[in-house]
Amino acid sequence: MSNVLQHYHYLHEIPELGFQEFKTSAYLAAALEQAGFKVTRNINQTTGIVAELDSGVPGPVLALRADMDALGHVIDGVACARHTCGHDAHSSVVLTAAEEIIRQGMVKKGRLKILFQPAEELGAGALAMVEGGALDDVDMLLGFHLRPLEECTLGQAVPAMIYSACSTLEATIKGVPAHAARPHLGVNALDAAVMAVQAVNAIHLAPGLSWSAKATRFLCDAGVTNSVPDLARVCWDLRSQSNAPMDELKAKVIRAIEQSVAALGASAEVVVLKEMPAAEIHPEMTALISESIVEVLGAAGLTEAKTTPGSEDFFHYAVQRPQVKAGFWGLGTNLTPGLHHPEMRFDLSSLEIGVKIFKTAVSKVLG
Repeated sequence: MSNVLQHYHYLHEIPELGFQEFKTSAYLAAALEQAGFKVTRNINQTTGIVAELDSGVPGPVLALRADMDALGHVIDGVACARHTCGHDAHSSVVLTAAEEIIRQGMVKKGRLKILFQPAEELGAGALAMVEGGALDDVDMLLGFHLRPLEECTLGQAVPAMIYSACSTLEATIKGVPAHAARPHLGVNALDAAVMAVQAVNAIHLAPGLSWSAKATRFLCDAGVTNSVPDLARVCWDLRSQSNAPMDELKAKVIRAIEQSVAALGASAEVVVLKEMPAAEIHPEMTALISESIVEVLGAAGLTEAKTTPGSEDFFHYAVQRPQVKAGFWGLGTNLTPGLHHPEMRFDLSSLEIGVKIFKTAVSKVLG
């Protein structure tokens, strides 16, 4: 009997934010050790975990990766962590697949590695795992993500999810305080921030490119309503379907912010808070996942590859270690109303499908 629902229900009730997945990682590591894996905790001094199963026979090294962190929400005025992106499901599927793979003696050559990664939502977890050496000996890497209903339904799976690059910029805009009755003596940081938002909105890249840049946070408060505020903070979310245009977009956004606020006598310090690269997927891994999906769900269960404006820090692995053949697929789950929605829900029967697809892929490479 599969343990996937047991694992899911436990992990779902202990959501933890990025790099704080202490209970989550302890549970996963203990389960892997009990199953018979050699487990290394605290990768790169984080909550990351690497487990290994060595067949003792020469062959490739295949790694399965799952993320562990929950999302931060403010619900009814209360800050909380909640699993609204399905990372509890990802961990449950990969853990269950690992348990069944070792129990059924499926690894007959090479080595299987299991990566449980922290802080995907922060865009920093994959980099921490790479810096900790988790991929130094890996030949192939597979990851996956639950898909929203509009992309993929229950009983279907996507062989390649082509994610976009994403950068989050924050500008700290500084003006000069003054009494609201004497605005000419100050520099209004709120006015400057508005100018910066408008300047970014006026940016253009080549029409054939797929990209966006939009302000997503605006904080400005002098503490009273009759003073000119001297400080504002604005965040922008930048997206690009491929990696190459992102550098151009970032440069234009930073220039637009700095020069627009300077026109009013203010200054801006712009920092990059988070970056995730666009998808780099190896065709051999897409073929492997396609074959595995068809074997589990039949030909009708295999969709075409799909493009998404979403981002995934999984692709730091492929960019930082280009010698690794990386594949990333999507699981249909009838997920509504959407990822990152506070009330996100999906059909739990899909988790068993995910386990079977991973097991099939492993058997094809290491069996």
